[in-house]
Amino acid sequence: MDLAKLKEFLEGAKAEFKRVVFPNRKQTIAASIGVITFTLFIAIYLGLLDFLFSRLIGKLLAF
Repeated sequence: MDLAKLKEFLEGAKAEFKRVVFPNRKQTIAASIGVITFTLFIAIYLGLLDFLFSRLIGKLLAF
């Protein structure tokens, strides 16, 4: 890669980075709570399915 292309790339990256809007503290906390809640819900759901399927398979193989 020649230096002109590298310089052009870096200038473009710098310009794009100036357009980035970072979330404020309130938005970050709200998003984090949403992710944690969703993760807990999915973990409980999958745990329940795992428990039920393991019981079902155990009963099917027991006879």
